[in-house]
Amino acid sequence: MVCIEDLKIGNMTASAARTVEQPGRNVRQKSGLNRDIPDQGWGGFARQLAYKQDWRGGWLIRMPAANTSRTCPGCGHIDAANRPSRAVSRCVACGHAGNADDMAAINVERAGPARLARGDTSPAGASAGEPPRRCRSSRPDTR
Repeated sequence: MVCIEDLKIGNMTASAARTVEQPGRNVRQKSGLNRDIPDQGWGGFARQLAYKQDWRGGWLIRMPAANTSRTCPGCGHIDAANRPSRAVSRCVACGHAGNADDMAAINVERAGPARLARGDTSPAGASAGEPPRRCRSSRPDTR
């Protein structure tokens, strides 16, 4: 089983608001980010991962990215104040601290199997309105 964040890459690479006459803030940085995100190949990686899981008959669960780095993996407390900066996450309830990306990865890792164990196949918990599904392979098992 593999669990990944269901990142909305298209939304992340939307152009900066405003016009040429009235530029917004950080337009230059945003344009650089809009070039860098597609260059990382996140969408291609997720597609290849889905293909490999399908080939092996495994599970691929896309978890909603909302609040993954704002949720404390120690106590489960969710608060915007848990993430005082881009890189650091510190729980205001229990004091658990660490890298925000690491905490998000821990939360995704725990939430996927928990969702599957509950039998949660509701569209609300799935990516793009689809329930988690077992990848099926037409290939024979070669183990």
